[in-house]
Amino acid sequence: MFENLQNKFHKALQFLKGNDTITEINIASSMKEIGRALIDADVNYKIAKEFIQKVKKKSLGEKVLTSLSPKELIIKIVYDELVKLMGGKSVDINLSKETSIIVICGLQGSGKTSFSSKLAFFLKKKNKRPLLVAADIHRPAAIDQLKFLAGEVNIPVFSLKKSKNIIEIIDKSIIVASQTNRNVIIIDTAGRLAIDKVMMEEIEIINLHSNPDEILFVVDAMTGQDAVNTTKSFSEILNFDGIVMTKLDGNSRGGSAITMSSIVGKPIKFISNGEKIEDIEIFHPDRIANRILGMGDIVSLVEKVQEKFDEKKTKKIYQKISKNRFNFNDLLEQIQQIKKIGNIKNIVSMIPGLNRYFSFFHNGDKDSFKRIESIIYSMTPNERENPKLFTDLKRRKRISKGSGVTLNHIDIFFKKFYDINKIMKKINDNSGQKIIKDFMYKMMNKK
Repeated sequence: MFENLQNKFHKALQFLKGNDTITEINIASSMKEIGRALIDADVNYKIAKEFIQKVKKKSLGEKVLTSLSPKELIIKIVYDELVKLMGGKSVDINLSKETSIIVICGLQGSGKTSFSSKLAFFLKKKNKRPLLVAADIHRPAAIDQLKFLAGEVNIPVFSLKKSKNIIEIIDKSIIVASQTNRNVIIIDTAGRLAIDKVMMEEIEIINLHSNPDEILFVVDAMTGQDAVNTTKSFSEILNFDGIVMTKLDGNSRGGSAITMSSIVGKPIKFISNGEKIEDIEIFHPDRIANRILGMGDIVSLVEKVQEKFDEKKTKKIYQKISKNRFNFNDLLEQIQQIKKIGNIKNIVSMIPGLNRYFSFFHNGDKDSFKRIESIIYSMTPNERENPKLFTDLKRRKRISKGSGVTLNHIDIFFKKFYDINKIMKKINDNSGQKIIKDFMYKMMNKK
C-alpha cells in the first residue's frame, strides 16, 4: 500500500540531504520530484500543484532550527500538508444506539459484500454482536458470497432468497436482530455498473425504511480518479457519512485515497488492503502520511500484534533461546505468527525504513518469508531440530536444490539465523520492548 509513492517521496527528499539551509534552488528539485510522484500516483494535477506551492511557501518561510536539518523540516511540512489533504483526522462510525444500523452501498465490483463481512468481523472483535443483512435482491450470488464469508467467522446472515421486496427484508431483519440480541445491523445493498435512477431509488427506500445511523460508500481504489468522481457524484444525490476504500493492496497508485476527502468533503473511515477477512483498517490520515514518508506506523503495528500474537508461545520461544535450544521449527512457528498479523507488505510499510532493507534474497522482494519457509521445509525433521548439523556443506547443497534457492543465499540464511541466536541469547523473557527499540534504532540509522 502506497509503496511506489513512498519510494518516490524518499527519492525526492534526498535532494535536501547534506544541505545546511533551505534555498530556492535545493527545494525546487525536491518539490519537482514530489509533484511528479503525486501525479504518477493519479493525484489531480491542480491538487498536486497546490500541494507543492503550499509546501514550498511554508518551507522558504521557516527558519531551520539547530536541532533540525532542512530535510527534517521539509518532511514535517510535507507530513502536515498530507494529513490535511487526507481529512486531518480519523472519524469513527456512529454506534451510539442500543441497536445501530449501518448501510453499505457502492457500485458493482467495488468490494461491498467483502467489506460488509470484514466490518462485521472487525466489530465482533470490538465485542459487538453484528447481524449481516443480504439486501442485494438483484444478484443471488451476493447472498451466497456473504453467507460463505460470514460463516468462516461465525457471524449470522439474514436473507430472504425468494423475496424481491426490499422493505420486507429490512423490516424482518430488524425484528430478527431484536430477537437474537444483535446490536449492530449491517445491510449489504445491491451495486450497479453506474450511478443510475434505479440504484438511487432503491438506496433511498432502504435509507427511509431502516433510518440508519451510518451510510458508508464503498469505492474501488484501483479505479483511480474515476473513484473520486464516482464518489463525488454519489454524494450529491445521497448524503452518506463516510467512504470506504477497497483494493489498496493491488495495483492502486494511492492518489484517490490521498485526495478523496478534500474533493468530496466526506471522511474516509475504513480502508481494505487484502483479501482476508481481517484485512481492514480504520483510516488514520496521520498514520498514512507517516507510511508515505517512510516513517512507518508503529501504533497500527502494535495494535495488530496485540490482536494476533500468542504470548504463551512467545515466552516458550524465549525460554528455548535462553537454553540455546532455538531451532528451525521454532523459527517456522515465529514466521507463522508474524503472517497472522496481516499482509506482509503492509507490515513492512509500518516499520520505519524497513521497506528499503527488507531484501533478504532480492532487492525489494517481499516474498522472503516464503523462501525461508521453503528452506526449512526442505530439511529433515532431525535437521530442523539441530541447526549445528549444517556445518556440513553436502547438507547445505541438498537444501539449496530442494528449496530452489542458491547456495550463496542458503549460506546467508544460516549466517543470519546464527547471528539472531547470539543476539537473542543475551536477552530475557521481559526484554521485548528493548528488542523493538534496538531494532528500530538500527533500521532508522542504517546507512
